[in-house]
Amino acid sequence: MNKFHSFFEILPKRWGGTLLLLTVLLGVHAQTEVNGSVQTDTLRIPWEQRMRQTIDSLLTGEMFNTSQVGILVWDLKGDSAVYTRGARQTMRPASTMKLVTAITALDKLGTDYMLRTKLCYTGTVEGRVLNGNLVCVGGMDPLFDLDDMRFFVESVKALGVDSITGFVCADRSMKNADLLGEGWCWDDDNPVLSPLVYNRKDQFIEAFAKELVAAGIKGVLTEKSESLGKAKDTRSIICVRTHSIDQILLKMMKDSDNLFAECLFYQLAAEAGHHPATAKQSAAIIKQLIGDTGLDASNYRIADGSGLSLYNYISPELLVRLLRHAYRKQDIYRHLQPALPIAGWDGTLKNRMDKTAAFANVRAKTGTVTGIISLAGYCTTADKRPLCFAIINQGVMSSRAARAFQDKLCIALCE
Repeated sequence: MNKFHSFFEILPKRWGGTLLLLTVLLGVHAQTEVNGSVQTDTLRIPWEQRMRQTIDSLLTGEMFNTSQVGILVWDLKGDSAVYTRGARQTMRPASTMKLVTAITALDKLGTDYMLRTKLCYTGTVEGRVLNGNLVCVGGMDPLFDLDDMRFFVESVKALGVDSITGFVCADRSMKNADLLGEGWCWDDDNPVLSPLVYNRKDQFIEAFAKELVAAGIKGVLTEKSESLGKAKDTRSIICVRTHSIDQILLKMMKDSDNLFAECLFYQLAAEAGHHPATAKQSAAIIKQLIGDTGLDASNYRIADGSGLSLYNYISPELLVRLLRHAYRKQDIYRHLQPALPIAGWDGTLKNRMDKTAAFANVRAKTGTVTGIISLAGYCTTADKRPLCFAIINQGVMSSRAARAFQDKLCIALCE
């Protein structure tokens, strides 16, 4: 018998755990014997290697025989990739597109940005009569509600006005006249893209006129829009109602609200001086930020701000690059992170990953359209290592199976 083999056969019987120490010192992969079977000592495998093995094992399911997946997991502290699989594939992002919109808005508009809706008048006030028009100037604020509308009415009354000889009309010049986005499915429950949106519909002027009449204002007639041109120069501002970007982000991200995302998307072009703002102009501003992160913006297609469009094509790499950008710019991260759904706790992740290591740990944006399930955001490992990640499952027939896969991956990252 070979003396070397004989030595290692006898050693575990006499010195037990000494073999484990010796094999580690010799660089041999450590193993232990449990109930007669040899098992790998996974504690001695580096975390990154164990994670790659775990994720690889999750990718062996039947779902991946007929669908595609793109994954990128990034160590934010070590600034290095933990896992990558198809990360540069261009795919439809579904509602993870809202992450792209949110991060760009915080970067380009600023974290203190306010959405504004103005009430103005033209002409003169003589006695208790407004000889002119009331003009509602749209700022595409989806949060403008009944309280704001009644504030408009009270502000008119505060002028001492109880009668109007002109019209109640709209200034929708903030954006173009398109009420639907490019590449939206006609049979979806699509938001209406009006600069003067009220109750999620293009009925602002009618609602305002109704409130004026209810308040006793006489002579109220409506006109769809005011003739612009020099009219803007003769307006007097009555009041302005505002809502913050944080208020918009909260509903946009937690509830995945498409209207809120589109309203923020068009702010990009409008604030840059484009009147009327268009989707292409807002997309160009997003592509500027993509270029700033070091990626080639021409590799991607940006069609809207919500992810409803079938024409959006981005990659997990792009999502992670933007998540890293937000994390490095802590002012952006401080406003983005609280708006993200929390696993097992709220938003679109309320019923996912509960009673696991990912509970209240994973903060991420979900995405769902036919054939696409996506998830992208942040989490922290058991040893307090901050990560960001993006997962896009494309061509999946079972949304439930894709979500279960993503949940298992996220749980593994947190354990």
